Amino acid sequence: MTRIAILETGAPPPALAGRHGDYPAMFRALLGEGFAFETFDAQDGERPDPTAFDAVIITGSPAGVYEDPAWIADLLDWIRAAKGRTRLIGVCFGHQAMAQALGGRVEKSDRGWGVGLHRYEVVSTEPWMTPAAATVALPASHQDQVVEQPPGARVILSSAFTPFAGLAWDDDAVSLQGHPEFTPAYAADLTGGRRAQIGAAVTDHALASLAQPDDRERVGEWLGRFAESRPRR
Repeated sequence: MTRIAILETGAPPPALAGRHGDYPAMFRALLGEGFAFETFDAQDGERPDPTAFDAVIITGSPAGVYEDPAWIADLLDWIRAAKGRTRLIGVCFGHQAMAQALGGRVEKSDRGWGVGLHRYEVVSTEPWMTPAAATVALPASHQDQVVEQPPGARVILSSAFTPFAGLAWDDDAVSLQGHPEFTPAYAADLTGGRRAQIGAAVTDHALASLAQPDDRERVGEWLGRFAESRPRR
């Protein structure tokens, strides 16, 4: 059975966690059966041994990868050390952490909040991205963005709002800005709860978009297939 470590870097707002579960639970639901999961609390200093797992998922977080807490610097060091020793999957904060650790740059974007259902062009179709698609639509919730492509990374997903929305390195690391693990219901509750910060017009547009069909299931299949394929050593 494929062994996956979930490196938990943040948590849903307490009011939503009871209804929707935590981020590890969301990833377990997304990927489904056939995987053995173990969770590690990144903020508490826990780190998996990369050689003990077929893949490691780095979750989303309200933190910024450029912030000062020691656990973030330690996480970036861990990513650099783990690259090539297991398959790495980063989502939202995890996407940004991988980019920052591996030579890119992340900052709070002057484009503002990226919320609602975002559609991304598939720029590069990787072997594990089957069935293939020209575009994918995923829930998004972020202010920070990767603004400088890491050396050696290739762009796999892109949009006008988020040019570096998906990155891949070699055959053993992939990261996504969008949230395939977020159900539309959770994304709507999360966005609606931030109306004061986001603004009414952007929030209402985001909530309307989340009623449209998405590609969470397809991208979940992609990530599961990626996790099951061991990297070349």
